[in-house]
Formats: sequence, C-alpha cells, structure tokens
Amino acid sequence: MSDGREARAPRRRLSMRAQLLIGILLPVVLIVAVNTVSLYRQALQSADTAYDRTLLASAKAIGELLEVAGAGDEARVRASVPYAALEPFEADNRSRLFYRVSGFRGEMVSGFEDLPAWRGSLPVKGPYAALVDFYDAEYRGEPVRMAVLLQPVAGLGGVGMATIQVAETLELRRTLAQRMLLDTVWRQAALIGVIAAVVVLVVLRATRPVRRVSAELAAREASDLSPIAALDAPRELQPLLEAINDLMARLRRLLAHQKRFVRDTSHQLRTPLAVLKTQVQSALRGDVEAPAALREIDGTVERAVRLANQMLALAKVEQVHGQGAREAVDVAEVAREVALDLSPLIAEKHLDFELAVEPAVAVGHAWMLRELLRNLMANAVRATPPGGALTLAVRRDGAEVELLVRDGGPGIPPARRARLFEPFAASQTSGGAGLGLAICREICDSLGARLELLDREAGGRVTGLDARVRLPAAA
Repeated sequence: MSDGREARAPRRRLSMRAQLLIGILLPVVLIVAVNTVSLYRQALQSADTAYDRTLLASAKAIGELLEVAGAGDEARVRASVPYAALEPFEADNRSRLFYRVSGFRGEMVSGFEDLPAWRGSLPVKGPYAALVDFYDAEYRGEPVRMAVLLQPVAGLGGVGMATIQVAETLELRRTLAQRMLLDTVWRQAALIGVIAAVVVLVVLRATRPVRRVSAELAAREASDLSPIAALDAPRELQPLLEAINDLMARLRRLLAHQKRFVRDTSHQLRTPLAVLKTQVQSALRGDVEAPAALREIDGTVERAVRLANQMLALAKVEQVHGQGAREAVDVAEVAREVALDLSPLIAEKHLDFELAVEPAVAVGHAWMLRELLRNLMANAVRATPPGGALTLAVRRDGAEVELLVRDGGPGIPPARRARLFEPFAASQTSGGAGLGLAICREICDSLGARLELLDREAGGRVTGLDARVRLPAAA
C-alpha cells in the first residue's frame, strides 16, 4: 500500500530559484570549463614560444664554439663546449639542459651521447631566420623540448653542416602554464560566484510579491474571497493574479447564490409546510370534511412542489452559468418542445394559441432557453383568461434572435413593476411562487440577452403583456 501511495504522490518540483541557478550557472560552468582547457593549451603554447627562443639562443651559442679540424675528406668538426656555457640559458634550477653536437657525417662530436639523434626535417616556413626545428621528445624517462639547429661550420680545412641538439625539461614551462591557469580559474570561479549571488538576489526580489501574496492568502479567513491587491508584482505575474481574482469573484457569486438559496428555501418552504401540517391536523380532528380537506392539501402540495421546482431551477441556472461553455441552439425547436409540454395547460383553459416560428439559431444553452421559455409561457398561460389569445413567436432579426410571448392578461400592475424581477414578488392573485421572472432574469444575464415586459394597450385599456427576449444569434 505504501508503494502505491508513494507512486501517487506528486513529485517535488524545483523552485524558481533552483531552476534559474541551474539554467544560468550550468551553461556558464560548461563555457568556463571549455575556456579553461583552451586557455591551458594556449598557455602551454605561449610558454613553448617563449622558451623555444631560449633554446635557439643556447644552440646558437654552442654553434659559435665549433671549428673545423683537418682538411679534405679528413675534415672534422671539433667542439669545446663547457657545460658552464649553457648556464646563462637555464631559467632556474627547475629546468635542465642537455645538448649534443653531431659532425658532418652525423658522428658524435660533443655532449650527451645518449641524447636521441634527430631524424626529422626542417619546417617549410619556420618562425625564426635559422635552420631550426622544434619538437617534443623523451629523454631519460622525462619529457623534453628539443631544438635542432643546422649550423654551417667553416675553416681552413673545409666547410660543412653540423647538427646541434639542445633539450630542456618541461618543469618550468608546465609551472608557468599552471600558474596562468590557476590565476584564470580563480577569476572564473569568482565570476561564477558573483553570477550565482546576483541570480539569487534577483530571484528573491522578483518573487517577493509572490511570497507576500502567499502569506496573505494563508492568513485569510476561509470566507474571505476579496480580490488580491499586488500592484508591485512583476508584469509576468499579473495575468495569474487577474485569473485568481476572477476565480475569487466567481466563488463569491456562487457562495452568495448558495447562501441566498438556502435562506430563501428555508423561509419559503416553511410557510407551505406549516399550512400543510395545519390542514392535516384539521382533517384529523374532523373540522373539515375529507374531500374538502384533500382538495386543500392537494393545492398546498402543488404550490410547494411548484416552489421547490422553481428554486431548483434557479440553482441550476447558476450551476450551468458557472460551466461557461455555450453552443448553437435551434430556438425554433426549443419553442416547439415548450409549446408541446404546456399544451395540456393551454387546452385546459381553451386558449386560442398561435405558434409562429422561423428558423433561428442562437448562442447559449439549450436547457437555459427551454427554462426561459417555459417560465414565460407558464406566466402567460396563468395570466390569460379562459378562451383568451396566446402567441409564441420566434424570428431572426439581423444579428439577434427574437422571442415573443404575447398573452391576453391584465398586464403588469403598477405596484409590482418596481419589484418586477425580485424573487418571491408574486402578487396575491397570481397563484405563483414569484420566482418565474427572477429565473428569467438570471438566464438572460447568463446568456447576454435582453428581456422586456411591455403592456399592450388598445382603446385606453391594457389588453395584454408582451414578453420580448433578444438573444445573440449564431453565425
């Protein structure tokens, strides 16, 4: 079980500071490492160039001490080179010089006999105005730098080309290169440290508003859904804060709706339930005859059911509005469905009903449009006297779809007009719960529609009410 919980546990992600440090310092460290290797090679090359000149000078100094002995085919190179002659060219006691002088025919003349003979060739274009070649070799188990100078030697007995080899150990060159490398590495390390400190400080400063907002939210009460004020937040965080504030606003609206729903439900259902209990007790005592009592109970239950259905519909309007998604709805088809559902009520009152629909598609929710039309039609059926005229029309009007419900009732009483769309504002004679128009207003606000209720007059008296709804049409 523990393995399953560990598998489902979310992985801890790196902090913004760690991500920035890794993202910035890792490339910098890689560049510094490559630069360090390149610098070390350049330092070695620079040291070779500097000390090669000393090797060449020592070879030339040896060449000045050569002379020719004998004549003709017996001519030989003779050298008298004391080791003290090389001491001026030794940089310090960490490097040692070795030399070898070979005669006209490659024979050993002077120096260290076990120094490997030169088997190479002169470069096509060397850096010095001399017949010299530089290369790396190994002597007595140590790496050395070798300079080979072809030195012309002339005398009374003849002329020839002597070969002078001078080798130097590499301790001094490597020490110089390492010193240059260490100096550079310390500077690079200091630079990386400065970059890391700057990144940490910048991240801490940039995320200070985030930490402040987090602390503010953690200290809030559970019921505090007020907007977050973070004017000093970076521009990149403003969309996130705006989205959070928008979410807070939606939660406030949802909680307010739930509180109002609970308050209104508890208040409005208490009355019919109390009346129902009184009627039942009266019937049990025999105060009212059984058929009359049942009729009274049936009417109370019917009103309670209508009230509960309307309050549930009002709650569902808010729920559907919170989902946000909209679709193209065939308004004409919705109107036919609502007319068919209410046909028993229309037939019961023998109303002269007219259904005039044209093809029209609106943007919205099918359930919301159906509930809007059902409430408007139910109010119209209730307000129209028996045998009166009732009309439901749908038409496309440019970029809008118009719904029209026309009844033959008394219109809107002046006393109700000021509180027309408030919940539970039904008149004494309407017989409704007073939620129909409140539901219609909520639906219209959710769909971005406009609802108008206008009295229709003829001959100086009100002949009916026109409920007109304009919806945004689908493309």
